[in-house]
Amino acid sequence: MSDYTWLKYEGESRLATVNLAPGIQVYKERLVERKGVQYRLWDPYRSKMASAIMNGMEMPVSYGKQVLYLGASTGTTVSHVSDIVGSGGVVFAVEHTSRVARDMLERVAQHRRNVIPVLQDARRPSEYFSVFGKVDVVYCDIAQPDQTSIAIENCNRYLRRGGHLILVVKARSIDVASSPRAIFRREESKLSEFEVVRTENLMPYHKDHAMILASYGDA
Repeated sequence: MSDYTWLKYEGESRLATVNLAPGIQVYKERLVERKGVQYRLWDPYRSKMASAIMNGMEMPVSYGKQVLYLGASTGTTVSHVSDIVGSGGVVFAVEHTSRVARDMLERVAQHRRNVIPVLQDARRPSEYFSVFGKVDVVYCDIAQPDQTSIAIENCNRYLRRGGHLILVVKARSIDVASSPRAIFRREESKLSEFEVVRTENLMPYHKDHAMILASYGDA
């Protein structure tokens, strides 16, 4: 289903992706050569997608997929998604904070032709003039109380039927009083147009975070 892999490194099994930009690091990650192929070790403490994979969640991201990534930040996870979808895929990387977006441009986009920066607010998907067609996956990692509503609006505009939403739920960005488990259930219940495939707590890598994987209707 996915084009990430596991490598034996220093006696441990480590998550990794094939480096689409050989020789270039994004966040000082370890580069490892195996049989003429360069891999990048994927740190689950730096990437919520990696932590979900470490906890057993399968990702609907593979070679050739088109991904709309909301909350690209400096591009740590975006770069690994870029590795996975490869030259046949596209990552539309949405980030509205100009300083952070500049880091993402310098570290990631300038070295990877399959990453298209979208310097816009995720609340205004109608203004993504760089996004074309429908995407296979919407990945949402934004720290806002209405993050689920923002994700749904983006899906309604850009996600193809049969595609997937990967939603990072940051409990403390939504409600500081309720228990994280109650918040995760509440955000799940908002996805009435979707079929929730799995919800995964991201402990021990990220406290008070969960990831929801949901499919978007019939293909």
